[in-house]
Amino acid sequence: MQEPTVVIVGAGPSGLAISACLTQNSISHIILEKEDCCASLWRKNAYDRLNLHLASEFCSLPLMPHPPSGPTYLSKDQFLQYIDKYVEHFNIKPCYSHVVVSAEYNEVTNKWRVEAKNTRKDTSEVYESNYLVIATGENSEGYIPNLPGLGTFEGEVVHSKYYKSGSKYESKKVLVIGCGNSGMEIAYDLHNWGAIPSIVIRSPFHVFNKELIRQGMQMVNYMPVNVVDIVITFLAKLKYGDLSKYGIYRPKEGPLHLKNITGKSAVIDVGTIGKIKEGAIKVVPSNVTKIEKKKVVFGNNMEEEFDVIVFATGYQSVANGWLKDYKYALNDKGMPKNAFPKHWKGDHGLYCAGLARRGLFGVKLDAELIAEDINQSLNLHNK
Repeated sequence: MQEPTVVIVGAGPSGLAISACLTQNSISHIILEKEDCCASLWRKNAYDRLNLHLASEFCSLPLMPHPPSGPTYLSKDQFLQYIDKYVEHFNIKPCYSHVVVSAEYNEVTNKWRVEAKNTRKDTSEVYESNYLVIATGENSEGYIPNLPGLGTFEGEVVHSKYYKSGSKYESKKVLVIGCGNSGMEIAYDLHNWGAIPSIVIRSPFHVFNKELIRQGMQMVNYMPVNVVDIVITFLAKLKYGDLSKYGIYRPKEGPLHLKNITGKSAVIDVGTIGKIKEGAIKVVPSNVTKIEKKKVVFGNNMEEEFDVIVFATGYQSVANGWLKDYKYALNDKGMPKNAFPKHWKGDHGLYCAGLARRGLFGVKLDAELIAEDINQSLNLHNK
């Protein structure tokens, strides 16, 4: 039995950020990570061409900003180098290959009992702590909707989590389902590798380039969100024109307002819109109603055969699987039960980080708030 003050589950950016903040306050803690490395989603499950879409000023972790002399937009490799420096600088030592099997709150001892399996040694370990932090992230498990006939599809089915590049799909007809940032960038990557991509676009979304988003995020420090939304949406219309003739519609609400109330991000264009305008990437403005062998049937009665289906349909949290008393902080879908900005704090010393759908900027804020709250709680307890 080990008894750290805090147990953190997950060694992604959230877990590492909280560890650094707790170390600054000399609070004992341990990180349990099921993989054999930190930031495993970035190292193992990110497609090859992925770069950070937001400027580096919005993508740092607590206590270590990116240097102003560095690149404005980081590549995946540059971000991982930053993560490795962060781990080294704060002497963060996660317990790798530790799969959390269960965690429950003991109302007698007022402590969390966490059981983990050390998959390297094939042993079980038990931890008791005053505080428990869920830092497994919102991108734990790829979500694939149960489409009628999907099991009969004779081609390849892959979730964006496991998509690496379009190099193996040359000359193949590929259907991308999901029109968020991942889906739009994967469609572009497929085209670049000589595949024949189509993308399902059913929901309205805003489109910007990286610089417009950066300007908007800077402007909110000086102007109301609704004013910033009007300005950057006007600039986006000037840049991209009317996209409705290509099957792309803008929401009525502004992009930053939508992000604040729903967590849904605007699409940051990497070149996909130009390819859609050229007809190189085909837009399917309807949902999939049925799949038969290689044939996909859409709601507008269109039918087409595909060799591959890529699901860029998002992720789901899996914390509810091991966290027996998740009700203290999460809802039935494994997401925060409390609305933003109080999403990070649960009851009985339970916290969740990186679940606000606000990217690395949100991760930084969550970590700082959680560490400060734990520090205040301990100080109050010790008086």
